[in-house]
Amino acid sequence: MKKIFTLLSISLLVLACGSSKQNSTTNTTTTAPKPAVDAKTYATTITSAELKEALYIYASDEFEGRETGQVGQKKAAKYLKNYYVESGIPSAKADGDYFQNVPLEISAPPKVNFNLNHKNFNAIDDFVSIVSTKDGGINAEEIVYAGFGIEDEAYSSYNGMSIKGKVILIKSGEPKNEDGTFVISGTEESSKWSKMREQFKAKRNVAINKGAKAVLFYYPETYTMIASRFGSPKGRMSLKDSDVESMYFFLINTSVAETILESIETTDENQTIKMPIQFDYLNASDAFNSENVAAYIKGSEKPDEIIVISAHLDHEGIKNGEIYNGADDDGSGSVALLEMAEAFKMAANDGHGPKRSVLFLHVTGEEKGLLGSQYYTDYDPIFPLKNTVANLNIDMIGRTDPKHDELNERNYLYLIGSDKLSTELHTISEEVNKKYTKINFDYTYNDDNDPNQFYYRSDHYNFAKNNIPVIFYFSGTHVDYHQPGDTADKIEYDLLETRTRLVFYTAWELANRNDRIIVDKITD
Repeated sequence: MKKIFTLLSISLLVLACGSSKQNSTTNTTTTAPKPAVDAKTYATTITSAELKEALYIYASDEFEGRETGQVGQKKAAKYLKNYYVESGIPSAKADGDYFQNVPLEISAPPKVNFNLNHKNFNAIDDFVSIVSTKDGGINAEEIVYAGFGIEDEAYSSYNGMSIKGKVILIKSGEPKNEDGTFVISGTEESSKWSKMREQFKAKRNVAINKGAKAVLFYYPETYTMIASRFGSPKGRMSLKDSDVESMYFFLINTSVAETILESIETTDENQTIKMPIQFDYLNASDAFNSENVAAYIKGSEKPDEIIVISAHLDHEGIKNGEIYNGADDDGSGSVALLEMAEAFKMAANDGHGPKRSVLFLHVTGEEKGLLGSQYYTDYDPIFPLKNTVANLNIDMIGRTDPKHDELNERNYLYLIGSDKLSTELHTISEEVNKKYTKINFDYTYNDDNDPNQFYYRSDHYNFAKNNIPVIFYFSGTHVDYHQPGDTADKIEYDLLETRTRLVFYTAWELANRNDRIIVDKITD
């Protein structure tokens, strides 16, 4: 851990002493000019040695893989808190508590007896419930097919049709024109109605607002992935919500979808299908708590404007007796935040604190569905989202991936999201890198059509969905991704140092520029 008495403080002292000596011979009083603030003075205090020291602790067996809500995760949260306390960096919360309580629950797969057209279907194999729903069931004689399930100024799947109290069937995606452009945007750019995470929420909300009793959602591209997560015998973790929905929401496979409408792949027009459907639904859940860890440096001129730097503190825990240490995922991001916080603290101690406040936010439950960041943005933001200027999110920046290994290119970093909401943020990011770190930015995963959809898979997304500009820093997956082999000895600490400094420089620029960055690409 660094001493908070910095090189700049020493240089000021030397200058002052030199001035005093000169005064004794000339009998004149002068004041040494205050040196210009150079971000490098503080960025260079972020070192591979200190990152390594912290990560060997944070990704050690002592923290038992940091599974959300478990003993090891709570040890990790306490470690982060103590680090901030010892560094003199205050809590972001008004009550002085570094922990933001995050209420969670584990819901085992509900017991569902599902019968369609006098045929029984099986949970996980054929359908999966993806929304916590009240106990009960359905007994209906018809199903309303509502195509893409869209209600938009440019296109409606419902055309004024009433679905109140009905079971509806919808499918993924959105309509296209004959020339291949999207009907809603009129361009080749898709909308929220077909983007992975966004369409679930958008289409569900339309159905809720229209009074649907149950939704059967046909999304074959994601069925296997989502069924494995929501259908795990261990149960699915989610934020605890006292307002449990009364609408049932099922993801269904092709067999169920085509039983209802054989031509679902090619038919978009809404219609009512006479077909009996019955199911009984019984929930099972256990409540518990986890915590985000939040520290901050208060801004000197614009304290109400916030730059959020985030990383997730959790990992996979222990599986089959093996500890998943998560050194890269996301120990690398976690210790990067600690080093950047110390650098900003040193600047503040020297009288060069950031103009805007900087929040260092370690979120829990990322591996369980971005739960800690969702709680922060959707339920209990410590600072108003309208005052949040940008989110710089770090998730895995400590190694190289197979693609760049093959190219023999180490000095790279994937950037995701920098241009999606603010052209200015993207420009600043590029300029900062060109001036200071000269990392080769790889925007492969920034493509909306990239099959990995990483833009929706880490904590920045919960800020982005609220129209807060984001940058997601990521060095790619590797053979040890979500495996016991993700250990501290495999981290490339020189790269971790350079990449951490990049994020620091970017945060420094965002925090100290005269004007708040402009959001010029608002989403719905």
